[in-house]
Amino acid sequence: MINRSDIEGFAPIVSGNATVLILGTMPSEASLLRQQYYGHSRNAFWPIMSALYGFNPELGYQRRKEMLMENGVAVWDVLQSCSRLGSLDANIKQSTLVTNDFAGFFTEYSLIKSIFFNGKMAEKLYRKRIFPALNQRFSYLEYRCLPSTSPAYAALKFEQKLEAWKVIKEPVVK
Repeated sequence: MINRSDIEGFAPIVSGNATVLILGTMPSEASLLRQQYYGHSRNAFWPIMSALYGFNPELGYQRRKEMLMENGVAVWDVLQSCSRLGSLDANIKQSTLVTNDFAGFFTEYSLIKSIFFNGKMAEKLYRKRIFPALNQRFSYLEYRCLPSTSPAYAALKFEQKLEAWKVIKEPVVK
């Protein structure tokens, strides 16, 4: 287990054509060790993305990131840093949370219209720590919570998760 006081998250996967943002909470131990979003071998994120966007999930990490960016998908985490023992979101010490700068992010990447939370903890932290501080300028954003792709979330089979995640390809109509 990673046993250190602060865990630092990753820079976002994002390009200027991003219209969709997928938000997790904080990278797992496996992801931190590999320096890759969703780096655990049993996490369903990359298999789901490859099924939705038609690429091989076995591609190298850099190419998988490029495939997401080419399809207008950005990936980031709610937290910039925190203290946590192990990988479970439940083990995050609430007093240590530092969130990412979403007002700056949404200003820079203004084509983003849809935000999808990868699990309930990401949504809970965002709604508590980020949403109240966002001004009316960002009222156009649409939010939806999706089932976690984590192997720790075993309530749904892969096929059920994939079906739920198909909504990220639907256009935003407002």
